[in-house]
Amino acid sequence: MLPIARWMMRGTPHAAGGAAIATLVPWLFWLGAAIAALVTLRRGLSPALPVIVAAALPAGWWWTQGDVIPLSSVLLVTLMAVVLRSRMRWSEALIIGALVGAGMIQFGVFLPPGGAGPMLEQLRQAPEVDRLLGELTSQGLDTEQLAGLLIGGITGLVVLTAAVACLALARSWQAGLYNPGGFREEFHALRLAPRELAVLAVLGVVGMVLGLPALGMLLWIPLLVAGIALVHGFIGVKGMNGLWLVAFYVLLITTWPMILIVLLLAFIDVFADFRGRVASRD
Repeated sequence: MLPIARWMMRGTPHAAGGAAIATLVPWLFWLGAAIAALVTLRRGLSPALPVIVAAALPAGWWWTQGDVIPLSSVLLVTLMAVVLRSRMRWSEALIIGALVGAGMIQFGVFLPPGGAGPMLEQLRQAPEVDRLLGELTSQGLDTEQLAGLLIGGITGLVVLTAAVACLALARSWQAGLYNPGGFREEFHALRLAPRELAVLAVLGVVGMVLGLPALGMLLWIPLLVAGIALVHGFIGVKGMNGLWLVAFYVLLITTWPMILIVLLLAFIDVFADFRGRVASRD
C-alpha cells in the first residue's frame, strides 16, 4: 500500500480527497483514518487539519446514520498521532488513546439512539435471555446500565483497536516513504516504562474507587500492544522464521489464555527488559 501513501503525500488535495472518499465508503474508514494520521505525523496538526476535516465530514455523516465507529476512529487516531509526533513514544500515545476511549464509553458516546433499552426489549423476546435478565434484576442489578456498558465497552474496544491499527499503518507508511526500516525498529523497541505502568495502575484503581468501569475496559490495551511488540522484537532479535508470528497471532486471536500470557510477559518486561538481555547475549 506504499504507492497509495506516496500518491497521498503529493499534496494536501490528494490526501484530503483520498481521506474523504475512503471514509465515505462503508468499512473503508480505517484507510481514511490512516491517511489523516500519516499527514499529521509528517506535517503536524495545523497543516493536517484540511485532511482531518475531509476524513471527519463523511465519517460524521455515518454518525448520523447510527454508525459511530468511523468518526470516533478518525478523531482518536488523530489524537494519538499528535501525541506520537510530539512525544515520540508509542506507550504515551497508547495510554492517551485508551484514556480518551474510556471517556467515550463512560459518557455514552457509543450507545445507540434511545440507549440500551430498545435492544433489551428485543432480547427479552427470547425466553432464555428474559429469564437471565429477570435473575439479574432480582439481584438488584440495573440490566439497562449493564447492557449499556457492554455495548459501549465492545464498541470502544473496536474503536481503540482500529485506531491503534491505523496509527501503526500510518507510521509504517511514514517510515517506508522517509525512513525505511524505522517503523520496525521503533515497534520492536516498544516497552512501557515503570512510571507508565504505574499510571495505568493508578487509573485502574481510580476507576474502581469512583465507580468508572469504563477505565478498566480499555486500560489493558497499551500493555497488550507492548506485549505484541515484545514478541515481534524477540523474534526479530533471534532471527526466527516469520511463521512464528503467524502462529502467535492465530493463538492470540483464538484463545483468551494467550492474551493473558502476553499481558503478563509485557508486565514482567517493564522491569526485566527481555529484548535488551537477549541482544546483549547475542
